[in-house]
Amino acid sequence: MTASRSITLIAPSGYPADPLVVERGIHRLRDAGHTVNDVETSCRRYQRFAGTDAQRVADLNRLADPASSLPDIVLAVRGGFGASRLLGEIDYAGLKRRLSGAPTALVGHSDFTAIQLALLAQCGLTTFGGPMLTSNFGVETLDQATWDNFWNTLGAAQTTLEFNTHQADTVQVEGTLWGGNLALLTAMIGTPYLPQIDGGILFIEDVNEPPFRIERMILQLHYAGILARQQALVLGDFTGYTQTPYDNGYTLNTMVESLRQRLRLPIIWGLPFGHGATTRTLPVGAPARLVSHMQGFSLSFSAYPNFA
Repeated sequence: MTASRSITLIAPSGYPADPLVVERGIHRLRDAGHTVNDVETSCRRYQRFAGTDAQRVADLNRLADPASSLPDIVLAVRGGFGASRLLGEIDYAGLKRRLSGAPTALVGHSDFTAIQLALLAQCGLTTFGGPMLTSNFGVETLDQATWDNFWNTLGAAQTTLEFNTHQADTVQVEGTLWGGNLALLTAMIGTPYLPQIDGGILFIEDVNEPPFRIERMILQLHYAGILARQQALVLGDFTGYTQTPYDNGYTLNTMVESLRQRLRLPIIWGLPFGHGATTRTLPVGAPARLVSHMQGFSLSFSAYPNFA
């Protein structure tokens, strides 16, 4: 049984449209024995955001206050848009002093990628790409694999994920695991909030983006020189898009094969991470090892905040 953990909610992006989903997620966490704090962040609304910019960045900066107690987990309520507006107001120095070496896990994905990459770039903090309150823990039917992997990862000093998805590239590399939402990654190119990772293992995902837009963003990473500094590109879920007759055989699969030839970079396929029903918990900024073969691949990581 998972030990009881203290969970603080933050809402740096959009507000949740359905209060029942929020309530279900909170009840599910509390029923499992955990303490959930700062629930009011999920109730705020300002335009399309979960509060004003000042309110939303204050949620994060409160973690830098030495007078406050650190929770075990800081969980994003949802994604959307709004995190990018906060990057210039985050107390990076204070968060580095308070969180470096602490077991506190900051967890989320989608728009939360902007904050995760900024924290890694500005103060070297490792956070987690992983489930969020509404889209994962508040859904009507909980995905057990997502739930189990979340608690198992945070409760261990080292994690290995194994997948049996057929691969075209054979890889055995070690490097910094980093990445997240593809649109946010490309939007942060040329800013001080994108980490400069050499020899990394880059994972990406997105939602509501058709293959041609995905290719355009990946090529932007390529032309900016980012992909040339990586050892492998790992593709998570790309969901919610529609194909039209105009695509004429141009699918996600054919796009990936074209990129594989153009980039000369190993591309690993089939990581359950992102906006799909199942999402794994991945440390953004941790040392990792990626091994792939024709029958599948494994991804191991360690030295991340944990409760072991």
